[in-house]
Amino acid sequence: MFIIHRINMTIKRLTQQLYYKIIFGNKVLFGENFRSRGKFNLFVDKTGAITFGKNVFLNNDFSANCQNRIEIGDNCIFGENVKMYDHNHVFAKRNIPISKQGFNSATIKIGKDCWIGSNVTILKGVQIGDNCVIGANCLIYKNIP
Repeated sequence: MFIIHRINMTIKRLTQQLYYKIIFGNKVLFGENFRSRGKFNLFVDKTGAITFGKNVFLNNDFSANCQNRIEIGDNCIFGENVKMYDHNHVFAKRNIPISKQGFNSATIKIGKDCWIGSNVTILKGVQIGDNCVIGANCLIYKNIP
């Protein structure tokens, strides 16, 4: 039974990878030995790009929404329901609806050998250094060396 489950998970992961390669082409790069459990969601806008290093593992319901760039280093692991947004709405002008003011964006970069816990949200412009552990349920809006 366990072997059938592992085969099923591998087929799902490879199908998702193929789907994102067809939709986004070279804007999404999966490193060697990329693994995931369950579904993951990626959105890459016209000018965006997402790079996953070697041996990256995504747990259930990982999501990355990219207009600029997201870089994930080698050997990183992600808990369930991790979200990344490399952009934010502009909202400076009160007389213009927020939905019409556009976005500002900045690269998210995660170093090597990081563990990002479940339900973490990482916002635009954040750089996380090598060998970091981010606890569950954190909102990361500033750099972590």
